Amino acid sequence: MEPHHPTLLGVDVLWVGTLLAGVAAFAVLLAIYAATTVRDPMARRVKALNDRREQLKAGITASTSKRRAKLVQKNETTDRIRSILQNLKVLQDSQVKVAQTKLLQAGIRSKEYAVAVIFGRLILPIVFGLPMLYLVYGTDMFATWSPLKQYGLVAGTFILGYKGPDLYLKNRIQKRSAAIRKGLPDALDLLVICAEAGLTVDTAFHRVSKELGKAYPELGDEFALTAIELGFLSDRRQAFENLATRVDLDAVKGVVTTMIQTEKYGTPLASALRVLSAEFRNERMMRAEEKAARLPAIMTVPLILFILPTLFVVILGPAACSINDAFLHGGH
Repeated sequence: MEPHHPTLLGVDVLWVGTLLAGVAAFAVLLAIYAATTVRDPMARRVKALNDRREQLKAGITASTSKRRAKLVQKNETTDRIRSILQNLKVLQDSQVKVAQTKLLQAGIRSKEYAVAVIFGRLILPIVFGLPMLYLVYGTDMFATWSPLKQYGLVAGTFILGYKGPDLYLKNRIQKRSAAIRKGLPDALDLLVICAEAGLTVDTAFHRVSKELGKAYPELGDEFALTAIELGFLSDRRQAFENLATRVDLDAVKGVVTTMIQTEKYGTPLASALRVLSAEFRNERMMRAEEKAARLPAIMTVPLILFILPTLFVVILGPAACSINDAFLHGGH
């Protein structure tokens, strides 16, 4: 005779408990693995910075023909995609420049991927839209849906396929910009200290990128690249403008404007950066207070969906098991 296990709403309680225990054990092992395999966040970016340094060196020391040969990296796949788009008359210089700017803002240094982004807009609607078109109108899978719902599904698939690359880049840009915004006040404070200590601008940027590289890797990456460009570019203003282009933040554009004015007019750098740092700190505190004020409304949905059902199971579960056992024994 098999032992009788308690059930709740027809589900074996011991089986559910075993499953949840297994999930919890897996989560603990995953957390231990993540805690013991922490890597240097700047390690992967060192190669990109060294490549940029070598490109700037090549642009200074090489002749015009050799310079182009060094700076332009041949990529057979990208060249094939470019030729296909040019034959289809869909590759425009303005689109390429916009895509390259978005790639830089997303932290992707290779400008060749701009052609892949444009190609993705062309090919993804075909890859995902045509199969969905066949499933909706060529099979009976969605026969019970109304014509409006069927059309909405097909149209949504085509639109999502077209907007997919842009949505991916936009998501990366937002995450990267938020990480840079978070560490910008601390970076400006360090820049003030470096400026008052007598360091040059490029040395100050390099020092800040070294100090903040682990806490804010995205910001350290941008400052390190700016320090490299300040040391190699003949026009220092171009290095600051490149920083404003790579980071989609009004705060960074304000810092760049301040740096350019300081370079041009010789105004005190430390005092200007100190004012900006205080302003950015107040802005960061206001954003934190805004998130804290929204927290009760945001917690309402998890409270209803997850906490209250668990509470009901804990409170009413034993009573339901007792009532179920009483009915079973009463039936016998």
